Amino acid sequence: MTHRAHLFSLKLGFAFRDACLNHAYSKAKFSKDILAGITVGIIAIPLAMALAIASGVPPQYGLYTAIIAGIIIAFTGGSRLSISGPTAAFVVLLYPIAQQFGLAGLLLATFMSGIILVLMAVMRLGRLIQYIPESITLGFTAGIGVVIATLQLKDFFGLNITSMPEHYWQKISTLIEAMPSSHWPSLLVALVTLAVMLLWPKLKLPVPAHLPAVIIGSMLALWLNQHGMSIDTIGSRFHYTLADGTTGFGIPPVLPSFEWPWLQAGPNHAPLTVNLDLIQALLPSAFAIAMLGAIESLLCAVVLDGMTGKRHSANSELLGQGLGNIIAPFFGGIPATAAIARSAANVKSGGQTPIAAVIHGIVVLLALVALANILAYVPMSAMAALLLVVAWNMSEAHKAVHLLKTAPMSDVTVFLVCFGLTVMFDMVIAISVGIALAALLFMKDLAEMTRTRDISHDKRFVPEEFSHVVNDDVCVLRIDGPLFFAAADHVFAEIARLSHNKHTLILQLEGVTLLDAGGLAALTKLITTCQHNHTKLMICELQFQPLRTLARAKVLPIDGHLSFHANLIDALQQS
Repeated sequence: MTHRAHLFSLKLGFAFRDACLNHAYSKAKFSKDILAGITVGIIAIPLAMALAIASGVPPQYGLYTAIIAGIIIAFTGGSRLSISGPTAAFVVLLYPIAQQFGLAGLLLATFMSGIILVLMAVMRLGRLIQYIPESITLGFTAGIGVVIATLQLKDFFGLNITSMPEHYWQKISTLIEAMPSSHWPSLLVALVTLAVMLLWPKLKLPVPAHLPAVIIGSMLALWLNQHGMSIDTIGSRFHYTLADGTTGFGIPPVLPSFEWPWLQAGPNHAPLTVNLDLIQALLPSAFAIAMLGAIESLLCAVVLDGMTGKRHSANSELLGQGLGNIIAPFFGGIPATAAIARSAANVKSGGQTPIAAVIHGIVVLLALVALANILAYVPMSAMAALLLVVAWNMSEAHKAVHLLKTAPMSDVTVFLVCFGLTVMFDMVIAISVGIALAALLFMKDLAEMTRTRDISHDKRFVPEEFSHVVNDDVCVLRIDGPLFFAAADHVFAEIARLSHNKHTLILQLEGVTLLDAGGLAALTKLITTCQHNHTKLMICELQFQPLRTLARAKVLPIDGHLSFHANLIDALQQS
């Protein structure tokens, strides 16, 4: 199947079928998938908890997401080595939803986003990523990185802050004011965890840095707690109540169970009442989650294609992501999408097929059941340090700096606007304004590329034997570039100036690749003006698209006023 066919195909479980059913799935591949799945599962456990906490919900819901959505998307998606689960990109979107609507509202928004993703797949919008400039993706990812890092400073320094304000500058002000309340034992645990995260890769060991960093940070926090230093942990921060009335601290050691999303805890720990007003209130957030999920998952698939030489099905990947986000909320799963870092680790660990992602989900499931009591000892400051590294990696600072140094000013402007709006407001506004601004600047640059020049005495176009034809009454003009609405005014103003008081005007349109409605209207106006001024207009060397546009508009030759010619020589002979 060609790459184009992959792109437009829409098959449930495309990647699983292609990798496991349509080809021989051997024991060797299964062994590699097991090892890769275990590795990525170990990475996912602390990340899933940290990202859930950063999103404003208890840590077990991040684990539920990695389990349920990770397994479902592996079986139903279109990218064979993507690992799906909670990601840092969602934090900026999810935290406000959780604060305003509670867990129930967040799960309902997740369900709605899944429906939108399925609709996008059905509408074959898999090429969506191709229309989003890098300046926009770098702008909002860098902005998200800054916001995530800012949100972690409270736990990193162990600050005494009951709640964070809504706006970014207010958050910064609150953090600065609370700095005198820094808790040095929590800060020490965070710094040790961060140091291990940064130094461990230099040892070039197969064990991912997240695991030793969290283990060492947890052991240090346990030792400090035993010596009277009270350090906030998952167990001290979160508690749960099971269906039988059993209560506990940290993460409940039970499997995720089915429950209607809106019956979970709302903003006042009461279930939500689903009505039209609630759906309207959540719809913008659900749409933003779906858009970000689509961008992240398709970006991840493209990156993996480059690493493996395989090809994904974009629309099938959107379908799988949609189904995962539809089903996961019924088991406590928050929004999920393909995670580039975990997926890249899957490839580097030898993953072969979607079975590796399924193994990853099973590993997280086993950790939830068997290690829940141990995970309660993980310190919040270690989680904050972990997310600081995630935020830094997500920001892709090196790419952003390179863009600022080398890109055209229009791209730099779009990047800075997206970055600033993401930090100061939210990602929905940032992407909306960024795409609009990028489109306008692109049209401006494109319009400036369209040029009109007088070639009446240019021997490259008018042979010397026709030089006698071109006199004071004959003007030959060439247009280069797309003739669309943004370029039409200045192009035809230039034509009017160059052809003033001429008896014959020849337009060579070989360089015109596009003629839109705005360009057609301007050309029609020129034809009318030439008729009024008794100027003979001759158009030659039309390309297919402009010719088709003129034919659809029924622009026909006018005897003595307008004629069409295959080439410039023919026009000169009949002028």
